[in-house]
Amino acid sequence: TRAELSEALRLEAPAARVIAAGGTLSVTAALHGDKIIALDTATGSVCTLPVATGSGNVYTFITKALATSNSHVIKVADASGLLAGVIHTGDNADGTATSFATTATSDTITLNRTTTGSVRIGGDRIVLTDIATNVYSVSGCCIGTGGEATPFSATV
Repeated sequence: TRAELSEALRLEAPAARVIAAGGTLSVTAALHGDKIIALDTATGSVCTLPVATGSGNVYTFITKALATSNSHVIKVADASGLLAGVIHTGDNADGTATSFATTATSDTITLNRTTTGSVRIGGDRIVLTDIATNVYSVSGCCIGTGGEATPFSATV
């Protein structure tokens, strides 16, 4: 059952639950569902989600390495996919926070090394849940600098 699988994954060695994204990653349910995907390259990690089907699979992304060039990017598989939800962004300097919601066309999350995230290792955690055909529910928190901005866009 799904509960038994979740318990087996919880008991699994922590290192086996964290998967490196590398420069590019095509996320799959079989390899990445219910695991933590580490955005781990200084040149930015670009992760493409599988097509959402309503499976309930959860994909969690954390910043393990700060992007020093390019950006960390998480996006849907094709133009039919959408993200729905909110990411809370904290200011690295003063600790205040701003919330950013998706729009009707949001399909990409970009952590750009400043205003949208990838400012502090471990400071970004984004959770995407496959809730319906072509729809991912998104929640998360990021740390940005300066005038924080929405990490959401429509690029696919």
